[in-house]
Amino acid sequence: MLGGISIWQLLIVLGIIILIFGTKKLRNVGTDLGGAVKGFKKAINEEEKDGDKKEADQPQAKVSHEEAGNTYDVQAEEKRAAEERPTERNEERK
Repeated sequence: MLGGISIWQLLIVLGIIILIFGTKKLRNVGTDLGGAVKGFKKAINEEEKDGDKKEADQPQAKVSHEEAGNTYDVQAEEKRAAEERPTERNEERK
């Protein structure tokens, strides 16, 4: 059966355990163990639900092809400024 252990041997071991610990203590251990397993399962299920909610709440990345009306070209602005500077200096000399 279970690696060569028969039902009668299991019953004898169970009887010895009951005599040593008593039924009340075994009941408490069983209740505590069951509560721990139940709490663990509940926490796992809540975590999975929270993970699903977080994924559902967060929108997917969207690609927008809309261009802003005002673009700023730094190089063109610097070039324009450089061109204006010599004319200002020439005007000052006159």
